[in-house]
Amino acid sequence: MGTPTSPSPDPRLAPRLDVVDDLHGVAVADPYRWLEDAADERTVAWSRAQDEAWERWAAALPGRDRLERRVRELMATGSVGAPVHRGDRVFRTRRAPDAEHGVLLVTDPGAAPRVLVDPVALDASGTTTLDAWRPDVEGDLVAYQLSEGGSEESVLRVLDAATGEVVDGPIDRARYSPVAWLPRDGDRRAFYYVRRLPPEQLPEQERQYHRRVYLHVVGTDPSADVEVFGAGRSMTNYYGVWTSRDGRWLVVTASDGTAPRNDVWIADLSGSDPASPRFRTVVEGRDANTGAWVGRDGRLYVFTDLDAPRGRLAVADPGAPEPERWTDLVPQSDALLDDVAVLDGAELERPLLVVGWTEHAVSSVTVHDLATGERLEGSAGRVELPGTGSIGGLVGRPEGGHELWFGYTDTTTPSHVWHYDARTGALAVEAAPPGAVDVPPVVSALLEYPSADGTTVRLQVTARADLLDADGVPRQPAPTILYGYGGFGISLSPHYAPDALAWVEAGGVYAVANLRGGGEEGEDWHRAGMRGRKQDVFDDFHAAARFLVDRGFTTPGQLSAHGGSNGGLLVGAALTQEPALFASVVCSAPLLDMVRYELHGLGATWSDEYGTAAVAEEFGWLHAYSPYHRVVEGTAYPSVLFTVFDGDSRVDPLHARKLCAALQHATSSDPAVRPVLLRRERDVGHGARSVSRTAGLVRDTLAFAARATGLTLDD
Repeated sequence: MGTPTSPSPDPRLAPRLDVVDDLHGVAVADPYRWLEDAADERTVAWSRAQDEAWERWAAALPGRDRLERRVRELMATGSVGAPVHRGDRVFRTRRAPDAEHGVLLVTDPGAAPRVLVDPVALDASGTTTLDAWRPDVEGDLVAYQLSEGGSEESVLRVLDAATGEVVDGPIDRARYSPVAWLPRDGDRRAFYYVRRLPPEQLPEQERQYHRRVYLHVVGTDPSADVEVFGAGRSMTNYYGVWTSRDGRWLVVTASDGTAPRNDVWIADLSGSDPASPRFRTVVEGRDANTGAWVGRDGRLYVFTDLDAPRGRLAVADPGAPEPERWTDLVPQSDALLDDVAVLDGAELERPLLVVGWTEHAVSSVTVHDLATGERLEGSAGRVELPGTGSIGGLVGRPEGGHELWFGYTDTTTPSHVWHYDARTGALAVEAAPPGAVDVPPVVSALLEYPSADGTTVRLQVTARADLLDADGVPRQPAPTILYGYGGFGISLSPHYAPDALAWVEAGGVYAVANLRGGGEEGEDWHRAGMRGRKQDVFDDFHAAARFLVDRGFTTPGQLSAHGGSNGGLLVGAALTQEPALFASVVCSAPLLDMVRYELHGLGATWSDEYGTAAVAEEFGWLHAYSPYHRVVEGTAYPSVLFTVFDGDSRVDPLHARKLCAALQHATSSDPAVRPVLLRRERDVGHGARSVSRTAGLVRDTLAFAARATGLTLDD
């Protein structure tokens, strides 16, 4: 491992070891390699010192109590999900205003809703989360998945919808598993799902991978489940499964890690045993993402970005599903094709297709003739949304009908469920969140700015209405948070965000940059910010910061950069490449050592997004921007807060530990004014968390940013 190059009397300052790797002929220093091992007694001691330093700093931050109270108030809307109809029952999620987690409800005909799964009732500590759920075709059984302590391991069980009794499971190793039910066959209930191979069959470093598609019969031992797909394929493959309501068709998809492409196969189960389906290729080896299903009209529907980076919907004969036989139903448009739903009830004059779109991250909905794909004329061809915001999934009845449900949210509107009646075109709220809140008077605008290479990038900016002049610019520069992500084709669309509202209400500005690497402008936009083009994402973010300064929204001394996960990499790059642009940085669950990221967490699944250090050219990309390797001694770095979660099984906290140690050693800033701190949480992971955990994290990150940027917060 090496020996320390100098003693370190301050327990927060980590010893630097003489560790140097030769990678493709490049000497790569890694003085904090030892911090990769969370169990090393030196790491334990260093982490304890970081905990104590953060607690001392946090205790002196003004406004923490006020922020937590306000965030809790803004989160007290609760939440409600769209209804899922199966048989005579309706299923949905709901979180009460004072609840830590949402619950899964079922409503029987003529009865009040009742709780089927309540994570807090199962675990009063609040560290168990409901990851996914899916009722069977008849609405009698529900497969659901729970994780403990932030692990996202998704242990699968099945319950009886009538009694709430667990009738099957637990089935472990079901992380990220979809569930596709077959119709009831006498007393036999079965579904397809995805599970990792048993750990004893694999090397330790591969135990998070090697997924397979299985057929499980309810009530039988999972160890006897029949493997139906996946053997011999990439160990980092993720699989999707779908079955038609009548049980005739099975669709399996496979994507290698998070690569923006997948393969699709279809099997006609009427002509084969469900335990040994005979698959036919829909699409394989094409550089595109594709989804497929068979409609109630017997056509194969293909949702794809093949030769259409903004998406198109095609149809084909499921018996002849090859791309050469596809016919466009909804061709590529200027907007991004997001979602579709079929309405084909007997009450309608003709079957309809409802299409969800986004343009510059803002949603719209249109109505088309299902047979031809032609949009209906006039007002009948558009569903008028309640504002400029974002919609959730379009949900109809599985047996068909004339009704549609979807969620809608915008900057000041928590998500409501809306109901669309295709007979009349009427749109109305079907379910509002159960709690009411007083939302502050804010104004949001979508602005455009040029990046370093002239590319136009869009920026969502929100501020308190009374602090803006007639042109929508603050009357004086204000403390500002700039948030970004820029990766994996993920779009940042307008939505109700209690953290942003709390910041803006206190007098700050909140800006969200729709950077390259995201999905806001389609797959081309995503690919313009991945692999060897990743630096363009960082340049977009730096340009957003300069734009906010040039337009008078803020100053470098009042600007705080925030990001998590891939967004943590983004702000890690920002603070090491442009430290003078920011007063503070909040870097959450980040990737930061890009030379070794593939060796930890789920890093091996992300090589198509970033590149791999095993290839000389791609190592060059990674090493050039890797924040851990860009630290320069004697640089005046901004205030930095790393937030990490010990249960994070996606992005290992070692990334934050290593860069935190490197910055504490290198910065020339006064640590009493611009500290480098690490906030650590136990029993929570990368994703879902309880309300109180969320409020506590928001409280601390906003209070940290407020102190660094000069935003006044009084308790």
